[in-house]
Amino acid sequence: MVTRANAAAADLIVVTGDFIDGSVAMRHTDIAPLQGLQAPDGVFAVPGNHEYFFDYAGWMRHLSDLGMRMLANTHAVVTRDATYLVIAGVTDLSAPGHGHAGPDLDAALDGMPPGAPVVLLDHQPRNARSAAECGVALQLSGHTHGGMLPGLDRLVARGNNGFVSGRYDIGGMTLYVSNGTGLWPGFALRIGKPSEITRFCLRSIEPDRVPEPG
Repeated sequence: MVTRANAAAADLIVVTGDFIDGSVAMRHTDIAPLQGLQAPDGVFAVPGNHEYFFDYAGWMRHLSDLGMRMLANTHAVVTRDATYLVIAGVTDLSAPGHGHAGPDLDAALDGMPPGAPVVLLDHQPRNARSAAECGVALQLSGHTHGGMLPGLDRLVARGNNGFVSGRYDIGGMTLYVSNGTGLWPGFALRIGKPSEITRFCLRSIEPDRVPEPG
């Protein structure tokens, strides 16, 4: 997976959570190859709900040690000449149930360059409409595994405000829900819902020029 991700030659790599099932002691060897992810502008990530099941603080430290910039209700800025792109991330909706701060988009965007487009990493797609209302340009999510198999995707949709797999246009914002790169051991099955590594090409849109008076 790391080899194929690097072969895409992306400017930056993002991971939208659910790295593991197990403690750092149990899974550090399994996850070690992720240290090989490389992109000129860095590797950014947010926690998924499963990180909260197994020593959240320990995993956040370990993932950072592997070279990932963990965006927990904060953002990073990518610069190109005199333009900016904001990569923001929020914690998972399950966080308060485990004694940690829940997702806070206002905090994640605080201090960002005015007018810069925002790419939001949010493990669960459920709150995408709220993100659109806040002016996010692109939200990247996961969590659903694409519904895993026909029929089950309808149940998954109910728990995620109808967002299960692929691209959605929401009030001028694009939401993309990835099927994920692997399988959840608790339900290790996919039928017609292939895993994926997704490459996005972002292009700036020049605002319409206003004619000079006279």
